[in-house]
Parts: sequence; C-alpha cells; structure tokens
Amino acid sequence: MIAIDLIQKTAETLMDKAAIEIPDDYLTGLKSAAATEDGDLSSFVLQAMLENYQAAKEDRRAMCGDTGTPRWYVKMGNETRIEGGPIALEAALRRATANATNGVPLRPNRVHPLWRTDHNNNVGIGAPEIEYGYEPGGEWIDLITVHKGGLFGTDYRMLFPSDGIQGIKRFYLDSLVAFGKRGLACQPAIIGIGLGGCKDTCMVLGKRAACLRVVGDRNPDPKIAALEDEFKELGNSIGMGAMGFVGKNMVIDCNIEVGYCHTGGMQMSVHAFCLSSRRAVARVHADGRVEYRTDPDWFTDYQRRDTVEWAPDMAAAE
Repeated sequence: MIAIDLIQKTAETLMDKAAIEIPDDYLTGLKSAAATEDGDLSSFVLQAMLENYQAAKEDRRAMCGDTGTPRWYVKMGNETRIEGGPIALEAALRRATANATNGVPLRPNRVHPLWRTDHNNNVGIGAPEIEYGYEPGGEWIDLITVHKGGLFGTDYRMLFPSDGIQGIKRFYLDSLVAFGKRGLACQPAIIGIGLGGCKDTCMVLGKRAACLRVVGDRNPDPKIAALEDEFKELGNSIGMGAMGFVGKNMVIDCNIEVGYCHTGGMQMSVHAFCLSSRRAVARVHADGRVEYRTDPDWFTDYQRRDTVEWAPDMAAAE
C-alpha cells in the first residue's frame, strides 16, 4: 500500500520541478531551434528564454511569470492500493497544489468563471484537473503534473471523411496562423493534434499529445509518424517564429494521437503547449521508492489498444 503522505510530498516536489526546470528533451529542441533561427526578433526571444531558463534553475524561481493552470495526470498499475483510497489521493493532490502555489510560488490563476472569486491557491471547483490512466500489473503510481497555459492555444473543428489529409493540413495551418497573428499561444511549442473520438475525447487526445509526449517521440503507426514529421516541417514553413514574429521555428515538435470516431465525421483538435514546457513526473512504489523523470510515458501499447480484450502477447508479436 502506498502512503498518502508520500504521495503528497512527491506531488509538492513535482510542482516545484515543473515550474522551474525545463525538461531536457524540450530544452534540446529549443536550442536546436535557436541555432537555426534567422529572424531578428525571433532569435532575440529564443536566446532570452534560454537565458531565463538557466537563471530560473539557478535561482529556484518559476521560469515564467504566468505559471499556467496546474493539472494532474495519474496512472497506476492494476494492483495499486492507496492509503485512504482515491478520495485521499485527490485530496493530497489538491493540498500539494495549494501548498506549491504559496511555496514555489506560482501565480494563483484559478478563479470562478462568473464571480472571479478565488482561494489564492489554484484550487477550486474542478481545479486542478485530475485525469487517470491504468496499466496491467504492478503496484505503483505515476504522478504527472503539467502547468499548461489556460487561455488560448487550442482549437477544434468537425471535419468530414471527405476532407481527408488535406483538410487536416488546412485546419492545422489555420490554427497555427491564428495562434501567431492573434497572440493566442507562446511559440515555439510542442503541438498536439487529436483526431477522432467524440468532441470531448478529441480535445483530451490533442492536449495529451501536446503535454504527455516528449520531443522526438513518434507514434508507433508509421503512417502517423510520417505525418508528425511532415506537420513539424509544415508548421515551420509559414514564416512565423517565436511569439508570432517573423521566423522559421514555430513548432518544436508535432505529436498526433487518434481515437475511433463516428463513421460520418472526423473530429480534430489542435493544442499548443507553452514556450515554457512545464511537466514533471515521478513513479511512487509501494516500498517507498520514488523515481523522478521528465518523460510521462503515457501512451503505452495498452493506452493505444484497439481490441476488446488486452492481448499483450499479440502486441509484442506485432
């Protein structure tokens, strides 16, 4: 059984790491973009951000003044038992969010949508969001915190099967141009695309693709992987760079996730993470060990299964 105090302590450490320390995969991607950028203002922004990230780590301060809207992704093995059960788990994550808001500190962004009231701690009705995933076997729990900007950088459209790949490309480019021209996202960023599902699951797929996959990772479907490479190049060919200025590095990487959908439609969502790509991960074991990492490793074969029953032997054979 995993102790609830250990879960809360680990969660508070993760909140600190996500706000302050850039994941290595994203930092490498950003440095590569800075090395090839030739737009004056875009180059200036990229260099300033790289210097800011280094200063944030040295001073142990949040890397961006807008620390986004903290959210949690929780994955656990099928045999996992938690002291106090799922209610205690959610309470621990809410306490960790509140404590980190005052401790790191984070900007208390969460307010009531109508009355604009807040508790000054990023906790409230439906906040922070907590999403769950499960894996066969094992007694462990993965805690993943993502501090994603909570204003713009997201769009959705119902496409139709006849729109095909060209329709997907058009909406993708429409979204990126709108993000850049209207200041709706902080570029460059990891772009996540959700295809299929229902409207709500399509949005979830796209956001998870942006926030829970690392730079350089590719979808196991070779045709989708080829699209990810093509879309990264396409997004960097529209003449926009950092923060929408003239440049050629708007997309650090592009990740695509799919879900089966209604036969008459083809849902699509586009999500930009942040120029400050804030995520941190830890696996908590039943024996008290805690292993920190930056790769969420969310999209396993099990998460992408497409059969009625889970057949790991068949998946390994493929």
